[in-house]
Amino acid sequence: MRDIWPWVQLILVRRVRLAVGALLMALTIAGGIGLLALSGWFITATGLTALLWASGTRTPFDVYIPGGGIRFFALTRTLSRYAERLYNHDTVLRLLADLRTAHFSAMSKLDAATLARWRSAQWLNRLTADIDALDNLYLRLLAPPLVALLGVVGISLLIGWYQPRSALWVAAALIALLMLNTLGVAWWTRRLGASQVERVDTLRSEAVEHVQGLAELTAAGARLSHQSRLLRISAASLAEEQGLRGRTALVQAASTVVMQGAALGVLFGALLAYRDGALSGPVAVMLTLAVMGLAEAFAGLPAAFAMFGATRRAAQRLNEQRRVQSSLVDPGGAAAPSAGLPDLSFEDVCVAHAGIQALTLMVEPGERLAIIGPSGCGKSTLADLAARLIDPDHGRLCSGGVSLRDLSLDSWRERVGYLTQRTELMHDSIAANLWLARPDASFERLWSVLELVELGDAVEGFADGILTWAGESGRQLSGGEARRVALARVLLKDSPFVILDEPFSGLDEATAERIRNNLEPWLAGRTVLMFAHAAEALPHADRQLSWSQLNRR
Repeated sequence: MRDIWPWVQLILVRRVRLAVGALLMALTIAGGIGLLALSGWFITATGLTALLWASGTRTPFDVYIPGGGIRFFALTRTLSRYAERLYNHDTVLRLLADLRTAHFSAMSKLDAATLARWRSAQWLNRLTADIDALDNLYLRLLAPPLVALLGVVGISLLIGWYQPRSALWVAAALIALLMLNTLGVAWWTRRLGASQVERVDTLRSEAVEHVQGLAELTAAGARLSHQSRLLRISAASLAEEQGLRGRTALVQAASTVVMQGAALGVLFGALLAYRDGALSGPVAVMLTLAVMGLAEAFAGLPAAFAMFGATRRAAQRLNEQRRVQSSLVDPGGAAAPSAGLPDLSFEDVCVAHAGIQALTLMVEPGERLAIIGPSGCGKSTLADLAARLIDPDHGRLCSGGVSLRDLSLDSWRERVGYLTQRTELMHDSIAANLWLARPDASFERLWSVLELVELGDAVEGFADGILTWAGESGRQLSGGEARRVALARVLLKDSPFVILDEPFSGLDEATAERIRNNLEPWLAGRTVLMFAHAAEALPHADRQLSWSQLNRR
């Protein structure tokens, strides 16, 4: 339970909504029990009255009060069921949003090296499938057992009003059945459920990689073998799912037998009481049908708790990721960067995996420094260091005489606009991708930065204009268009320190030249660190260093 408890605490933030949803579920069950029990009483009483009238005995019988009660329970059940489905559906969506936001918030604080310890498909599965598995917590694992327990208490009190001794064994039998349908099923299916989560995670990861690497697999002649592996994993997952369903069906069958047995036991005891004159016939039928009506509260419990193992394993996997700490130390409320134009110095910096050794470099305030080097030499690593997406293995970076390690991550990154070598766009509209840099920016401001990157006319020609969907990683746009959207986002942020890594990648020379001219006034008065394979692929620089010169410094 301790694996699930952190997530239970998160959903309890909305405890008022949870209580209202549980109340609506209880009203639905109570309405069903009341409708069935009162209808049985009314039909039996009507039949007996008719027999008495047929025998010549005139017995008064009020049909209006029980008839009104039946209508009341029918309306209560119908309305509460509709409201419960609508309200709880909305609640679950809110809870999933809360859980997903909380986990994504924790993920967003991790550095690139830490994130790389998991494949992208695994991060995706945690945010989607594992979070989705947690929707079982409220709607299946918390509220339904509580409602069923309240139903047992209510039925026991009703029977106890007429037959105290029968109420005791009925309560004991129903509580035992409740334990079987919840804890018993959870224990019996825990391993199958956990295994299925792992299997589905593997299947999804392999499927994503299969689709992404389809061209490479085909070229290597490995597509069919990889496809066969996917089919084997899928078959194993299906077998586990069938095992879960089989066990669930057995418990549901046993639950039905016990529930019907309890109803028969109540009927037998009620008939004995009727024989002794301690109970009327209509009441005997009412008590029996009330127990049968409670079956609705128990019906979904086995299937719900068969997912407990999967839910618990999903929570464990999410907890494992949330416990991961970034390799970047964030001093939190440390000193803020100095006001004015920032500088940046690299002091004896070493990054082993990129081959950067004892690098020393100074970027003056307001300077435009271009670093030219071939692909794979370590330029992007240097850019990541400047943005403090990673820290060096040795040495330090300073701004205003203060080490970046002593500045809070947020305060430094707020002053840095970074265009990475890889174009990063979200699966959203062009406008939404731009708003990531400045959420309060007006549409006029968005259009102005698009004009700076020579994309205004093209976007205006799209059917949905600036609201056109960019697609995952900008796949709905051409490579050059996606690159310019990413560049426009950096311009929108309006940072005093700008890092540009291959800013004109994917652009033709004429377009790159126009953008270069457009950027001149915008870059004025900023500290700019630029990287490219050739000087022609960058805006004008005050100083230019080749990678070989940089390594000799």
